[in-house]
This record gives sequence, C-alpha cells and structure tokens, in this order.
Amino acid sequence: MNTHLIALQLMAAQGCLGAFDTLYHHELTEALPGRATARRELTIHAVRALIYSALFIGLAGWAFHGAWALVLLAVFSIEIVLTLWDFVVEDRTRLLPATERVTHTVLAMNGGAFIALLALNTPAWWAMPTALAWQPQGALSVFLALCGVGVGLSGMRDAFAARALGQLALREGAAPEPGFGAPERSFLVTGATGFIGQRLVRALLRDGHRVTVLTRQARQAAWLFDGRVDCVDSMAQLPASRRIDVVINLAGARILGWRWTAARRAALRASRVALTNNLVAWIAAAEHKPAQLISASAIGYYGTQRRGDDTVLTESDGPQPMFMSDLCREWEQAAQGAAVHGVRVACTRFGLVLGTQGALPMMLLPIKLGLGGPLGGGTQWLSWIHVDDVIGGIAHLCRSGEAGAFNFTAPESLTQARFNRVAAGVLHRPYGFPTPGWPMRLMLGEQSDLLLEGQRVAPARLLASGYAFRHPQLEGALRSLA
Repeated sequence: MNTHLIALQLMAAQGCLGAFDTLYHHELTEALPGRATARRELTIHAVRALIYSALFIGLAGWAFHGAWALVLLAVFSIEIVLTLWDFVVEDRTRLLPATERVTHTVLAMNGGAFIALLALNTPAWWAMPTALAWQPQGALSVFLALCGVGVGLSGMRDAFAARALGQLALREGAAPEPGFGAPERSFLVTGATGFIGQRLVRALLRDGHRVTVLTRQARQAAWLFDGRVDCVDSMAQLPASRRIDVVINLAGARILGWRWTAARRAALRASRVALTNNLVAWIAAAEHKPAQLISASAIGYYGTQRRGDDTVLTESDGPQPMFMSDLCREWEQAAQGAAVHGVRVACTRFGLVLGTQGALPMMLLPIKLGLGGPLGGGTQWLSWIHVDDVIGGIAHLCRSGEAGAFNFTAPESLTQARFNRVAAGVLHRPYGFPTPGWPMRLMLGEQSDLLLEGQRVAPARLLASGYAFRHPQLEGALRSLA
C-alpha cells in the first residue's frame, strides 16, 4: 500500500474525529459560538476549517505536481502554525474538559502523521510538470469530499459566530453600564468563571471596584480577566484581615445534566450549601465584616405548578416537599447564617437566564433546525430573565443594600409553547413541530420537572424596590441576543 493512500485514510479518520470534536465539544458541551471570550478561538477555527476544506476536497481526487507541491507544503505550514496558536488561545481562555483535551491530542497526532506521509511524496511530485493530476480513490474520495464540504460549512458557522460576538460586544459596550454603588468597594465573587459570573466581574471592574474571585480555576480566571482580579482557590487563602465590602455568591454545579442520583444530589448540595457555609464561616472570622452578602438561589425554591394552574408566585410563597425546593431552601438558609454577624443578606432566585451562554443556545437549537414547537404539551409556564437584568438587578441590590428574597425573573412569563413561538418568529423559523415529554421523563427522571412542569413567577419585590427592567418582554430580549 502506497504512502499517499495511507495518508488519505488518515485524513478520513481526521474528518471523523474533527466532526466529533466540533459537534460534541464546540457546539454542545462548551457552546463556543455563544461564549464571548471565544471570539478569537472561533476566528482561528474558521480559518483552519476553510483550509481543511480545501485540503480535503483537493486531495480527495487530485495529486499536486510541480509547483503545486510547494503550494501544498505552504498550506500545511500555515495549518500547523494555526493549530499551535489555537492551543495557546484555548489554554488562556478556558479550561478544556478531559475528553476535549484527549481528542485534540489524538487529532494532533493523526494530523501530524498524514501531513508527514504526504510530505514524503513532495520530492516526487516536485519533479513532475506542474499540474493537478486527477487520481480518484473511489469511495474514499467521495467521503473526503463530503468531509471537505462539512468542515467548510463548520468554518462558515464559526466565522459568522465570531462576527456576531464582535457585534454583540459593540452593542454591550454602547449600553449603559450598571453602577454598583460609590465609592470604590472591594467585592468577593464566587462562580466568577461561569456564564453570569464573567459578565458580573467585568461589570464590577468597569465600574471601578476591586474584585477577588474564589475559583478552582485560578489560572484560567487570571487570564480571563487580564490579571485585574485577585484569585484564590479556597477561603483558607483569604486572610481574616482582608477587607471585603460585598460578597456575591454565584457558585454552584450545573443543575441540568445527569439524573439526580444520590451521588449527584450530594454533589449539587456540596457545590451550593457546603460552599456557602464556608463563606459564612470566613465572614464569622473576618476582622472587617462585609456589609452585604448577595447569594444566588433559583425559582426551583417554589417547586412546580400543575398544568393549567395560572397562579402567579411571589416571594411570599413557600417551598414544596421535593428535591429542587429542598436544595434552594437549604442554600438560602446557609446564606442567612451571615445575618447573625450583622451582614445584610439578599437571596436572588433566578429564573431561566437568557444569554449567549447557559441553557438558551441548547433550547434554540431545535428551533433553528425548524423543529421548535410545544414540549410535552407546551402549557407549562416558563419564567425567564435576560442576563443584562441579572447584572442590573444585582447592581441595584448593591446600591440599595436591601435584604431578603428577590425573584430574578422578567415581568413577562409565558407558556413553553408561547416561548418557542416567539423564538421561532425572531429566528424566522417555522413553529409547530411537537415533542412528547415522556422521553425526557424517561431519561431525566425527577429533573424533567424543571422543563415539563415549570413555574409562573413574578419579580414583585424587585419591581417594588424601583428596579426598571431593560428587557421586560421576551421578543426584545431574544432580538438583543440574536
């Protein structure tokens, strides 16, 4: 078997591995097209993908003779430089999951192998008259051409996503910045590398405040915020003499995911309740007590509502005897422990937070594919809030210093069917393809209640305190993110 054929077979394997990496990591688990910090990475991906598209289609059926062999070597050299640059950018902007790191390693090894094998043909090709010689390899050539089309489309997707993120950054830069109160104060933020945390920390820095972040990813956080924040990976690293004026606690493992087994429930409690207890223990020992603790919670506190129940839930309503309610109640009780030390405690019960990261990209995916419609009947209520209003609401509480529980949801609640209909209109997609709820119940168990039951929650106390929502209605909120 000649080296050229082996190289093409390795290229076919590269196409399969690359498709897995793009779909599973870049689109699903990491959601790079919606991650503001991924703009440069997406730009590199777009250029590399277009190069790979040309290579796949070109090498699928042609041999590069004469001067074309030098062109091929030059393209390989550019691809290698882009790959190395991509490694550096990824390492500085995000912590890659283990599966993505392994996949990238295998891709690099496989890519190096087929480039080396093709390079072995260069002297022989260079000695021939300059031409693109037609040398098809049957089904292998067809597969490589299809890979070329697929990776080309992926490159265009990344290029458009990078452009959209740039436009979104310009819109955000032109929007009025929330003020967190004067004069300059010192903030401690947990969950700073998450979707909401990143936006919050950048807003605090722009407003002129000092920020310390508690994170297990201290190196990533330092790069993420350009070295402008202090990073600690445990409360033990924060001396009792450190002056912290406001603590904002956003940490918590992702609630949607694997089934709520006993181990998973314990992990969710540890990431919320145990961490909050550690914060309160530090406050108890601190020489200078913070004036305020703003601690995240969720509207899961209220449990679920039966279908057809149009009751509007406010902060005066209580929890239900179910896991999601218990988790939020225990989380808030842990935060209230700081009140014993004279700290004003505000618990922010988040609804579905809309932004270019978080749950929204996955929710919009079937709508973008023209499959959006009612889920499990679609009559369940969905209470949401734009990420701009999450940051604005937190800033409002910092200025007012108010304590107690606050629902962080927009004034407008919609049924799931109405939510998808509005989203389909904004995205110019058809609406109406229904999805039954039983497969989700089968896969997720009790967790499926978050999506199939829902709650109709109003921000009564936030409105009463004078907060004015930037995005009170869903259509405008989605258009600002489209």
